[in-house]
Amino acid sequence: MFATVARQIIAGEVAGAFGVRGWVKVRSYTEPLDNIVDYSPWLIGNEAGRKEFKVVSGRRHGNLMVVHLQGVDTRDQALQLSGLHIFVDRSRFEPAKPGEYYWADLIGLEVRTISGVGLGTVVDMMETGANDVMVVRGDRERLIPFVVGEFVKNVDLNEGILIVDWDPDF
Repeated sequence: MFATVARQIIAGEVAGAFGVRGWVKVRSYTEPLDNIVDYSPWLIGNEAGRKEFKVVSGRRHGNLMVVHLQGVDTRDQALQLSGLHIFVDRSRFEPAKPGEYYWADLIGLEVRTISGVGLGTVVDMMETGANDVMVVRGDRERLIPFVVGEFVKNVDLNEGILIVDWDPDF
C-alpha cells in the first residue's frame, strides 16, 4: 500500500538566525505558515543526518516564522542550523478533508491518462495563484494543472495512482 508508509516530510527550512538569543528564522511550507510550530518536535538536518529539536516558542514575523528551539541559546548555535531542512513525520498531519490533498501525498504518485497511458510520476508541485500545478516527469517533463474534475479525474492514494484527462502529446 502506497500511502501507509511512514515517512518524513520537509515542512520548512531554517533561514538564518534571529537576534542574539538563539532564535531562528524559519521559512515554513505549511498553510497557514504558523502551523509548523504545532509539529514539534522537529528533525532538523538533511539527508545525511538529522537532530531532534523541541519548539519552545514561535511567532509569525512577516512571511517567516521566528522560533526558539530547546537547546539553541546563542546566535552561533542558531547560525549552525541555517540552510537545513525541517522534517516532520507525515503521521503528525491532520487527515485531509475529502477531495483535498497534501502536496506531500501527491508527490510520488504515478500519473496515467484516462485511456491508461503512463505519463510519469509527480515529482513536485507548484503554486501559481490560479491553481496548483503538478510537475510530472516521465519520458519528458509535463506541467499539469491540479484541477479536480477538469484535469484530475481520480486520486487513489492507496494504489499510488493519479488519473488525468490530458493529451499525452502535450
